[in-house]
Amino acid sequence: MSLAERLNTLHFDVDDTPHIAVDGDKCTDCDGHACLTFCPAQCFTPRADGGIDYYYVGCLECGTCLLLCSEEAVRWAYPVGGAGISYRF
Repeated sequence: MSLAERLNTLHFDVDDTPHIAVDGDKCTDCDGHACLTFCPAQCFTPRADGGIDYYYVGCLECGTCLLLCSEEAVRWAYPVGGAGISYRF
């Protein structure tokens, strides 16, 4: 089964309040932008000014962005009770 097929088996109960906040302006000082490379859900998008935009819908809640951000631009918490991703195997 391909990664795309596996991702299609996931269920998202999207909360109106984002569980992740990214200060995209801090990203302008980042050389590597590891979030663009390593986010498995590809939730990060580069901006023309060197910053980063983040779209939390579809986030796999893995925490990779929090661990790899060298600029401490990511604030991450689990979604409120019942919201977020449900893994189905």
